[in-house]
Amino acid sequence: MTEKDTLAESINIQGDVVRKLKSASKPDKAKINEEVQKLLALKEKLKQLQLDDANGAGGGSAAPVEPGNRNLSLKTAKGTRDYGPEAMALRQRVLEQVIRVFRKHGAETIDTPVFELKEVLTGKYGEDSKLIYDLKDQGGEILALRYDLTVPFARYVGMGNVFNIKRYHIAKVYRRDNPQITRGRYREFYQCDFDIAGTYDPMLPDAECVKVVAEILTELGVGDFVVKLNHRKLLDGMFEACGVSADKFRTACSSVDKLDKTPWDEVRREMIDEKGLDEATVDRIGEYVRLHGGAELVDRLAQDERLSRIKGAMEGLEDMRLLLQYCQILQVADRVSFDLSLARGLDYYTGVIYEAVLQGTDAGDEIAVGSVAGGGRYDNLVGMFNPKRKQVPCVGVSIGVERIFSILEAKAAGKTRTNETEVYVASAHKGLHLKRLEILNTLWSAGIKAEHSYKLNPKLLAQLQHCEEYQIPFAIVLGDGELSRGVVKLREIVTRKEEEVALDALVDEIRKRLVA
Repeated sequence: MTEKDTLAESINIQGDVVRKLKSASKPDKAKINEEVQKLLALKEKLKQLQLDDANGAGGGSAAPVEPGNRNLSLKTAKGTRDYGPEAMALRQRVLEQVIRVFRKHGAETIDTPVFELKEVLTGKYGEDSKLIYDLKDQGGEILALRYDLTVPFARYVGMGNVFNIKRYHIAKVYRRDNPQITRGRYREFYQCDFDIAGTYDPMLPDAECVKVVAEILTELGVGDFVVKLNHRKLLDGMFEACGVSADKFRTACSSVDKLDKTPWDEVRREMIDEKGLDEATVDRIGEYVRLHGGAELVDRLAQDERLSRIKGAMEGLEDMRLLLQYCQILQVADRVSFDLSLARGLDYYTGVIYEAVLQGTDAGDEIAVGSVAGGGRYDNLVGMFNPKRKQVPCVGVSIGVERIFSILEAKAAGKTRTNETEVYVASAHKGLHLKRLEILNTLWSAGIKAEHSYKLNPKLLAQLQHCEEYQIPFAIVLGDGELSRGVVKLREIVTRKEEEVALDALVDEIRKRLVA
């Protein structure tokens, strides 16, 4: 049996496993999701084997690939994809909505290089540092593709001696991760970041970041969501109270960070077997990380005998009390949850951390995506890049737009409009292409989005069908009889209603109708 045959058999078996789990009387959503991912991985491996065979990689020496070689099997690199006009129209609409919210809150934008000195990126991401894309030595510089937009922003602030800025940045980042295309996880993807840098009073910038996330997710209509909140000082205080040594805070944190997609029993086993923590210690941690609520949980934890002895934990709770009060005033209290299981494994966080999670998604559903935004406070990162080690406190959030794109693409019903053309200039019979160009130029000069056929004598039906297919709202139909009287027909495509309009009033009439 060949490797492909073995894989095909494994796919059939794995498919049966998924079907049985889904048909169970009480489906285990976490287990279903895990088995679905195994099935997708097997399918991806089989697809890769088939592509390798098509390229001659299955055995023997492959023929050299020459320009125009018809045997070349083209594919996008693993973890990437092409976007056609419909997908790009959706993406542009989403990004425009996100930018409007950022600008409403007074943010200005910057840009940074797609690659950085490798030493700028290393040591900032904890266990995720292994996902950084290394580049070859480029003229004596050891470089890497940016992993996120936060560390380059901190470098920008530190290098430029910038002491306060509210910025947004939308750009691609790169991670050598295991891609899950159906869940919006790629190796090349966009991030939309909003950050506030500067020394301000506690929790005011932090609360605005929560408000920005809530506004964006509400406006995009991705469904019900909750913004989970926690505090790094409280997490460290919790670990200390449970008996974790300070040198193991981060490794314990990285395990707790998996609770959004891994059951507690598995996280517990990892902390004991792989991280070397004592069973009693891990069980005490388990008591805390299952807690979530609001202001009442802050009061309850403030009375906790173990936590009350730890200064950092009490500072974290005071910050959380203030943040929840501000969220109430900003009318997002119904969207937030103080959740002690939220850890966020990145090493640079120092204070409040948050993560927006979609509610009610089916773990067996191929478009279930979970977390769609995350961020927190990172007060010590800028100082790493400032020549005088001057710190600039920062807080920010990153919107996971790729995951949002996946949801909206799956929800999209019907054909998505891919152009912004407002008027199509059509001719009813032959010999009118020069007049078409003249009217087109008048429309373009007036700032109206217009187009026409690139044929000298197109058929009228074909032109009107083009308008319907591309959802162009109006057509100007030229005819000799009408032109001799100084008028044209203005046609509304959806209703097919036509009305004669004087040429010298055409621009004003179109503008009036577009506004209406």
